[in-house]
Amino acid sequence: MSTERATDDMTHTDDDPYLWLEEVSGDRALDWVRAHNQPTVDELTSDERFSVLESETLEILDTDDRIPYVRRRGNHLYNFWRDAANPKGLWRRTTLESYRTDSPEWDVLIDVDALAAAEDENWVWAGATVLRPAYRHALVSLSRGGADASVVREFDLETREWVVDGFVLPENKSSVGWIDHDTVYVGTDFGEQPNGRGSLTTSGYPRVVKRWERGTALDDATTVFAGEIDDVSVGATFDSTPGYERHFASRATDFFNALRYEIRGGQQILVDVPTDAHSGVRHDWLFVMPRSDWTAGGATHVAGTLLVFDYDDYLAGGRDATVLFTPDAHTSLSDYTFTRSHLVLVTLHDVHTEVSVRELGTWAPVEMSGLPSLATVSVLDTDADESDEIFWSASSFTTPPSLLHGESGSGPDVIKQSPSFFDADDVVAEQHFATSDDGTRVPYFVVRRSGVTSGPTLLYGYGGFENSLTPGYLAVSGRSWIARGGIYVIANIRGGGEYGPSWHTQAQKAGRHLVYEDFAAVARALVTEGLTTPGQLGAQGGSNGGLLMGVMLTRYPELFGALVCQVPLIDMRRYHLLLAGASWMAEYGDPDDPDQWSFMQPFSPYQNLRSDADYPQILVTTSTRDDRVHPGHARKLVARLEELGHDVAYYENIEGGHGGAADNKQAAFKSALAYEFLWRTLAGE
Repeated sequence: MSTERATDDMTHTDDDPYLWLEEVSGDRALDWVRAHNQPTVDELTSDERFSVLESETLEILDTDDRIPYVRRRGNHLYNFWRDAANPKGLWRRTTLESYRTDSPEWDVLIDVDALAAAEDENWVWAGATVLRPAYRHALVSLSRGGADASVVREFDLETREWVVDGFVLPENKSSVGWIDHDTVYVGTDFGEQPNGRGSLTTSGYPRVVKRWERGTALDDATTVFAGEIDDVSVGATFDSTPGYERHFASRATDFFNALRYEIRGGQQILVDVPTDAHSGVRHDWLFVMPRSDWTAGGATHVAGTLLVFDYDDYLAGGRDATVLFTPDAHTSLSDYTFTRSHLVLVTLHDVHTEVSVRELGTWAPVEMSGLPSLATVSVLDTDADESDEIFWSASSFTTPPSLLHGESGSGPDVIKQSPSFFDADDVVAEQHFATSDDGTRVPYFVVRRSGVTSGPTLLYGYGGFENSLTPGYLAVSGRSWIARGGIYVIANIRGGGEYGPSWHTQAQKAGRHLVYEDFAAVARALVTEGLTTPGQLGAQGGSNGGLLMGVMLTRYPELFGALVCQVPLIDMRRYHLLLAGASWMAEYGDPDDPDQWSFMQPFSPYQNLRSDADYPQILVTTSTRDDRVHPGHARKLVARLEELGHDVAYYENIEGGHGGAADNKQAAFKSALAYEFLWRTLAGE
């Protein structure tokens, strides 16, 4: 791949004529947005097919037949639910006995639509934390328009009212967690601190965490832990496990590295594990999964190994470990969780899930049966302090999700089943492997109707932050694309976690080119195997996947007929200065460092747009209320493409947060725009 600078490159930020588009809510910028939205909406919604795509997607999102996923808190199962009658949603609860019936009796705690109307606010539900063990009080987070920043309020589940003079935080990217009824840990924007430094990091997350007592002013809260300005964030938590109550704090020095401490008797005790490791304390045990090879106690453990230590012995310097899982070339640890008696391991073998169970303490294997084969299985919820109860989810590309319930030491029962949203009787899902530029085998899944051997093909990818793309039911894609004769492909490219930490770490910073080479290799393989042609091949990705689309546009335009680029990163020269961008420098690199910019510049789409390139057709979408990836990225991409004489379709939702939509109706509209665009460009329909 060539790394020569493009002829129309804008390397320095002072060369950028579109900085004004970074003014998120500026009048000039929003006028530009509206002027670009309207032609896209007029064009893509004019066909009757758009209305069908939109209504069919909204039916999926709003149907009462879908599974109401729950989390146990004490005697109740809690669920947040949106449908046509409640577009902003209901926070509600029921009992297990009622939940197992076809028509559970739901006790509504908060009606977000009614709350939004009463307060004249565009509230979007952002979650709730319920205080154990009484489960009466909750810290509820509400976002305006779907942004990451939220307002926090204390709610009484018994009286169904907001607690007068309770814990309340103004809109911010706060962290807050219970210690007891009268005390919380809180990280937020406290303003300037006594040392003259602010209370937020350069990434916009809390730098200072305080202990806040009920009935006192937030300004009077006591600082318990602080990090550095250039950290990503800091936080503190209280482990309320009976008999093992402990306080912990952490400094995320970058997105993948953190220092962890136990706060005991006012002292900060370093838990001296590798900073890039995943680790946690449960009862008397310390669990560590290093993300790079680690030598401890005279033994070297490869990245992705799961180890357990005696916690107190470890703090005293002991390094005797029990190895619970060792990865191999095909198998990685995807997740682990606890019930009262067991450790549950979910692994990926060539991106297919497998489950094993071990007895806590002895670590002896426990026979586990009853889970479906040939399905992606995940743990939805456990209540490890109380029981061995476990909720599972299982699905495949063609099989709707099912929810299973049981105990970790025995086979579960299917208690909920999602309906089918497309006819999958003649749909097949196959796994293939492409060969990347460096010889690495890259898996990808092809999902199609059995009679469709070639034609319009949509390739989806992400490739970052160790996020794995595993097989799961394609409700919207199945109905909007596959059932209509399209071929759908998911690429398991490097940057993800499908083969453990190294599948990701080799593609960080200077290795970032591997992500794009892998995706391009899959695109070429689809053509070589006869599934499609470059003119009929489209690609789609959002966020980090939106950056992937930008690189496909600028580095591999000959491979595609169309691209759908959603809430993307685009200007990698300035990404670290915009919203949460500074927190991702461990993934992409620091553009202010000339050595790092030298390997970033070839893959910064904004700096590599050219007037003489033959680009595929592209639809770019974002959200004004996205306070994670700045909407200026998408806006500037479009403005620069137009300046250079290229056609581009653009749509920006004025609300919706990083997901791009604040409710099901907006999500259905956004989805229908994308599929209508793809059908027109790839199938000529």
